[in-house]
Amino acid sequence: MNLKPFTPFEPVHADQIPHGEQWIAQVKWDGVRVLTYYDGQTVRLFNRKLHERTFHYPEVAAIDTYCNADSVVLDGEVIALGEDGKPSFHDVMHRDGIRRLERVQTAAKKTPISYMIFDVVYYNNEWIHNKPLRERLALLNEIITPNEQIQVVPSIAESEQLMEVMEQQNMEGIIVKDLNSPYQVKGKDKRWRKIKNYRDINAVIGGVTLRDGIVNAMLLGCYDQKGHFWYIGHAGAGKLKKSDWQELTKQIDSFKIEERPFFNKPSREKEAIWFEPRLSVKVQFMEWTKRLTLRQPTIQAFVDAEPEECMITTEFVT
Repeated sequence: MNLKPFTPFEPVHADQIPHGEQWIAQVKWDGVRVLTYYDGQTVRLFNRKLHERTFHYPEVAAIDTYCNADSVVLDGEVIALGEDGKPSFHDVMHRDGIRRLERVQTAAKKTPISYMIFDVVYYNNEWIHNKPLRERLALLNEIITPNEQIQVVPSIAESEQLMEVMEQQNMEGIIVKDLNSPYQVKGKDKRWRKIKNYRDINAVIGGVTLRDGIVNAMLLGCYDQKGHFWYIGHAGAGKLKKSDWQELTKQIDSFKIEERPFFNKPSREKEAIWFEPRLSVKVQFMEWTKRLTLRQPTIQAFVDAEPEECMITTEFVT
């Protein structure tokens, strides 16, 4: 493939919705960021960490079924709907986490996905990332033919109303974008802003507790700028299934260490089996407490995140 994968443009966190005719809003899908690269001969898919996902999502790799471009780079989110009909990060991570590719066909039937496309940055052998978003969106609607598993994300002028819907449906939130903005490869700035209905963070498992011989809770941690690994709370509730807890229990010997990995002292130290900080999870929570622990944390899914990238940042602290 002649196209080299790149780190995609990221929104910044914001508390307020900006106003002005140049702003549009899109649903913030609770899924996996996937860019589609097609050089006219080969299609390859990569996530934001530049890990290849071509074989995980054959529905997306079949680009000739939904795109009429001679060559293209598309940006979007792969989602899976849960039993409640809403995007489920837990379900899509089960699909994304497949390691034995012979299981993909079975997984595709068990966990159908949709590819929600929201940008195009390369078209017919020309980089168009410096064109304004309004032009890229117009082109996107010309070259994509939606089907059951491929959709173009709608852009809504009434950002507040869309946010109200997200709150009513208890969905993740919205992304607000400046229609004049170019697409900044490897960039992150306020021309794209994410306004969340609830908070989440990637954290690292530093220990577990057991009940009847099965893991029933995780002791969670994040790193600070100095590399210290801080305990931020424990969680046992969330979207993990019984089979997920059983599988984690089987892995105890692979991660077990003798000494506490946390820089500070956890509240459940006496009950804990300490883990080498290698496994990461997505955690949803209400707020940070003054002790820098999470209030009402719930585990959403295991995630493909490097432990040292799971950091305490001031933007989450109230």
